[in-house]
Amino acid sequence: MKPLISLLILLISCFFSALVAIKHGAIDINASAVWQTLFAYDAKAFEQKIVMELRIPRVILAFVAGSGLALAGIILQTVTRNPLADPYLFGISSGASFGVVLLITFTGITAGWAMSGAAFLGSALAMTLLLLIAYGQRARQVEAMLLAGVALSFLFSAFTSLLLYWSDPQAVSAIMFWNLGSFSRADWQWLWLPCSIVLLCMACMLLFRRGLNALLLGDESAATLGIQVAKLRLVMLLLSSLLTAVLVAMCGGIGFVGLMIPHLVRFFISQATSIGLLCTALSGGLMMIWVDLFARTILDNQELPIGVITAAIGSVFFLTLLTLKQKRP
Repeated sequence: MKPLISLLILLISCFFSALVAIKHGAIDINASAVWQTLFAYDAKAFEQKIVMELRIPRVILAFVAGSGLALAGIILQTVTRNPLADPYLFGISSGASFGVVLLITFTGITAGWAMSGAAFLGSALAMTLLLLIAYGQRARQVEAMLLAGVALSFLFSAFTSLLLYWSDPQAVSAIMFWNLGSFSRADWQWLWLPCSIVLLCMACMLLFRRGLNALLLGDESAATLGIQVAKLRLVMLLLSSLLTAVLVAMCGGIGFVGLMIPHLVRFFISQATSIGLLCTALSGGLMMIWVDLFARTILDNQELPIGVITAAIGSVFFLTLLTLKQKRP
């Protein structure tokens, strides 16, 4: 019953956290106005319009982004059997950012579908280079993927910085703010895209859950259990690439979520089960709802970049984790 209770607690926490995030912001909305918006929306009411057109899409995008990044972290940590695996560490996010910045710099296009496509091409390029390097060293494939990912992350970050150096000064500030992470682009028109991709990835992970669990035992053990290791790893890496690309295109760079949330969930529940995967997704979404609320309320008339907050939280978390492990006998 413990996994089911954990899942129920997370569901209730996400629901009430979303209501709190919708209510608070630059303008605090009465709870009655929030309920009226949900059940009897009046487009002429100013507060209800804020809730429907600004707050609800933003909260949904924050939840979906947190869930998606947490799932991307699980995928990479499973297929590489490395607890430090993360979309940023493997260069996927840097490649996606490079694709988006390349698009904006040379075309000025900021449409959601175009940015998602450019981000996916950039992340796919990073993933292709990563696989080519890793499969060239089959004896140390997992270690090679980690080292190659770090190198590719710095490489794409350097290219992105070079593009920003050549860009128009007025566009640089907008691109830099986007690259640091923000949910201000949340819009009903494009919200279906990240929601559908995250749901698709969750369904695929549940479908291939047994194969993913087998990979944790090692490639040879998984192969003896009938798992096609190379194909499964390629599919999962492409899935992680797609997931990261869409979220980077919509939200910009948000780090440490895919690295931190899986570790936190493992303290309380096994991620080898379907409920464990659902709890991980809900935990990521719950965290991002509160991070976004903090980002837009801590300072008056200003919004902090989401990526800065998650990086600060993630750094403190891992320093604390490292200290606790050193103190153990």
